[in-house]
Amino acid sequence: MSAQSVPVITIDGPTASGKGTVTQRVADALGWHCLDSGALYRLTALHALTKHLDANATDDIAQLAASLPVVFQGAEIYLEGKEVSQAIRQEQVGNMASQIAANVAIRSALLQRQRDFRRLPGLVADGRDMGTVVFPDAPLKIFLVADVHARAERRAKQLMEKGLSANLSAILSDMQARDLRDTTRSAAPLVAAEHAYTIDSSALTIDEVVDQVLAYWQAIP
Repeated sequence: MSAQSVPVITIDGPTASGKGTVTQRVADALGWHCLDSGALYRLTALHALTKHLDANATDDIAQLAASLPVVFQGAEIYLEGKEVSQAIRQEQVGNMASQIAANVAIRSALLQRQRDFRRLPGLVADGRDMGTVVFPDAPLKIFLVADVHARAERRAKQLMEKGLSANLSAILSDMQARDLRDTTRSAAPLVAAEHAYTIDSSALTIDEVVDQVLAYWQAIP
């Protein structure tokens, strides 16, 4: 069976729209694999930061991305043998990930790595260009959105629950800047894929969003 015949559900959307949690829950419900594509960009950013590179060192960062020494083991992520699943969620890392994601060479270096996650029985993939670039043939594409203020509050709550400091106004400002970068970049901008279903999660629970995605999947002939 070719990779293209393996079913894929893509869930794209802005940061803190809930797509990561929804993706994992949908994958669990279907018994499928899960791809958090943002983690690959965050891992690349963290790797670059540990090498003391800034976001402008795009050629060097593209080389790092092409040979990223990462291992995924369930919920744990190892970079150069060090567990980094929490470290990649730092705002500094997320901001740099957003900056380097605009670079064509870095995106190209990670493209095939993302496509390699497509294997039986199926894949649920979340990111910003899963339905438009990485898996354009996916039979179900979701565009998950939410009000930026609601997303900022969610991110602040997540950070505080992890015992990290959270300045709501700073998070909101960073999120608005990140949204602008993601939607206006020339390389694979954040946009709803053709035929994607848009779900606004601002006033919905995770369960409600998951149920809606599963309903869309079950309705496919």
